[in-house]
Amino acid sequence: MPPTLPRCEVIPLTGHHVSLRIDGVEQTRWNAAGDYPRPCFFPLRGPESRESLTRMGHPGAPNHDHHQSVWFAHNKLLGIDFWSNNSRAQIRQQQWLVYEDGDEAAAMAVLLGWYDGHDAEPLVEQELIAFLRPAGESGYTLETHSTFRPVAEQIEFQQTNFGFFAVRVARSISTHFGGGQLTNSEGAVGEPDIFGKPARWMDYSGPMPADSDAKARASVIEGITYFDHPSNPGFPNSWHVREDGWMGCSPCMHSSLTTTRDQPLVLRYLLHVHSGELDAMYAEEIAEEFSSRPSCRVVKSTAPHQQFKIERISQ
Repeated sequence: MPPTLPRCEVIPLTGHHVSLRIDGVEQTRWNAAGDYPRPCFFPLRGPESRESLTRMGHPGAPNHDHHQSVWFAHNKLLGIDFWSNNSRAQIRQQQWLVYEDGDEAAAMAVLLGWYDGHDAEPLVEQELIAFLRPAGESGYTLETHSTFRPVAEQIEFQQTNFGFFAVRVARSISTHFGGGQLTNSEGAVGEPDIFGKPARWMDYSGPMPADSDAKARASVIEGITYFDHPSNPGFPNSWHVREDGWMGCSPCMHSSLTTTRDQPLVLRYLLHVHSGELDAMYAEEIAEEFSSRPSCRVVKSTAPHQQFKIERISQ
């Protein structure tokens, strides 16, 4: 009997792209090519529609092309703008570290450098570990674990609404351009009641096109629930959300964060891509599971033909 393949796979592709798959089907893709100022995850495919629940850029504002689906950035690192596309600052992948397949999860670890556009060395190195996992009957989760380590002894991420991890949803899911709705863990609905308020998680759900031969396009409801982690500074953090289609947890909204070489800043987030409207009870189950999951880091491996591995850290 031939051996079975793992359910979850990481497949490197040309052009510095990496396909993350469940049961042979791509759910998302890591894009680290140099044609944008920073890497991102795109697309983030809906369980039913198979269309991306995120988009590249703003539907109505060309000066918001820095909105790259699911991405990492910050507006004020030593006063340097790593958020917009109007700066020489860039975030670049220095190397990949780990690709790991498995039945329960696919894992990818990469090393990113935050360059100010002048110096050859980065100001900060970001060790990013990402896990793709099946969730429920058709959904999945994308978990990110980032360790920010400065090249100097310490560095300050200054106060700003913009950073570190952001999501730009598809046009049809946004409230303003489509038929979507923002809801947070506290039961608040809509930008006016959510913006700047602390919450453990945030959901953006709305209509996506369904496969149909009918003249009138049919639709299904799909969405993304975005979870803050209890170990993150400021948890539960305030959120920067907009009815035009984006959401971001903002740990620097009210104060700056300093990261040092000896005690680097660690931020953990999780996205649940789901079919149907928000199920708040299921969201709470995912939040509890995410909260109890151990932290992790990349370490050198002693296994043959493997330079690095992902080590789980017991809590």
